[in-house]
Amino acid sequence: MFAFTQSTAKIACWNLAGFHGLTDDRLDRQAEGLGLLDAEVVALVEINPEDALQRLRERLQKKGIDYHTSTIPQTSKLKIGLLYKDGVIVDNPRLLDGSDLGDPDKRKAFIANVKIWKFDFQLIAVHLKSGRGKAEQQLRDGQCKIIGDYITRQRALSREDILLLGDFNMIPGQDVSNFHHLGGDDLMDFISSWDLQDRNSHILPKGRANLLDGFAISRNFSTEYIRGSLRIYPMHWAMDIGQEAFRETVSDHLPFVANFRIDRSRD
Repeated sequence: MFAFTQSTAKIACWNLAGFHGLTDDRLDRQAEGLGLLDAEVVALVEINPEDALQRLRERLQKKGIDYHTSTIPQTSKLKIGLLYKDGVIVDNPRLLDGSDLGDPDKRKAFIANVKIWKFDFQLIAVHLKSGRGKAEQQLRDGQCKIIGDYITRQRALSREDILLLGDFNMIPGQDVSNFHHLGGDDLMDFISSWDLQDRNSHILPKGRANLLDGFAISRNFSTEYIRGSLRIYPMHWAMDIGQEAFRETVSDHLPFVANFRIDRSRD
C-alpha cells in the first residue's frame, strides 16, 4: 500500500499544442516543464500522436519522476489523457458518448474515477470546439449540454466530487451560454473564472491574450479544494525562457494547477 507523506496534492491541466504533431524537441521541453510543475495528476489535451503521452512519461522517468499514463483512443487526431504518480488510483477511464456531437474530428470528454489517498473524485477532462464565431459558440453549446447533462445525472446519483478541467475554448464574460450549459443545473463552480479573472492562459502571437482554459469543481461538496490555490503556472518563467520562445518551442498554453486536501474525504 502506497503511503502519502503529505496532506495535499496538486492537480493540473495543460494543452500541449499538438495540433501539428509533437516533435522530439518539443516533447523534451514539455517534459522539462512537467518536471518543474511536479503535480500528482496532470490532465493533458492535444496529445498528438497518441504515443506522445508515453514518450513524455519515458522522458520524465529519466529525470527520476515516475508517472503512469491513461488515455483512450478516439477518432480525433488530438487525444486527451492523464499522467499520474504512484499512489494515485485511476479507475474506469471512459469517453462520454455524444460529447463530440457525432463529429469524428472533435474530441469526446475523457472521464475517470480518481483517488489520491482519502480524496476521491470523478475527473472530466475536456477539449471543446475552438473559435470565436457564432457557429463555433453554438457547437460548444451542443457539447456543453451533453457534458452538463452528464454532470446533472451524476450529482443526482452521488455526492462524489467532480473536477472539470481542460481547454474549454471559452472566455469568461463572453461565452455565457457555454458556461451555463457546461455547469449542469448550476452544479459547478468555475473557480478559474473567479480566481484568475485578471490572468491569461493562452499565449497569442498578436492581439489580446485570454483565459481559454478552465477549472471547475462541484459546488456543494468539494471542500477538499484549498481556496485560492488555483493558479496559472508560469512555466516559461520556471524554465527561464521568454513567453514568445515558450509559445514557439513548448506550448501556446500555460498550465493550471490547484491544491487539494487528500487527508480527508467529505463526500
